[in-house]
Amino acid sequence: MSDILWPAGFVPGFTDNFCSNEVIVTGLTVEEVWPFLNIPTRWPTYYANSADIRFHDNKGPELEAGVRFYFSTFGFPVEARVVEHVPPVKGQPARVAWHGWAGEPGTDSRLDVHHAWLIEELSGGRLRILTQETQCGVPAQALAKAQPNPMINGHQDWLNGLVDAARQATLA
Repeated sequence: MSDILWPAGFVPGFTDNFCSNEVIVTGLTVEEVWPFLNIPTRWPTYYANSADIRFHDNKGPELEAGVRFYFSTFGFPVEARVVEHVPPVKGQPARVAWHGWAGEPGTDSRLDVHHAWLIEELSGGRLRILTQETQCGVPAQALAKAQPNPMINGHQDWLNGLVDAARQATLA
């Protein structure tokens, strides 16, 4: 199975917080799931922890390499820039990742994240959806200690909602 490509400064184990969530399902393809992830304005329709999505520089509605966008999640207003974007191509995993940030640089409120997604077909008609996020900053240190873990639980909700939304669309 494939893994996430980590940029310098965001490698798990060397950051203040890390979370990893994954599902493996049948009955869906990468092409059926991709639009629900790649079009952020769809996120709030299946993931209640996302809101206020907007694009910068007259871009959107789809993510693409280098595009800047904004959304709110986990109580943070997040500015983000897509740093990896590989749409579905037969025989390779689809990938999207962004660097997100909140707060002023150099302050205790600053949070920097690398949030990555990987969608790949597996043998036997299975589909794997992996999302991982690393975080740096004082807010990340607090999130890492929180019980239950809001990042693990929130990202699992996102995955479950993504799968459910794609399944509903295939039935329509």
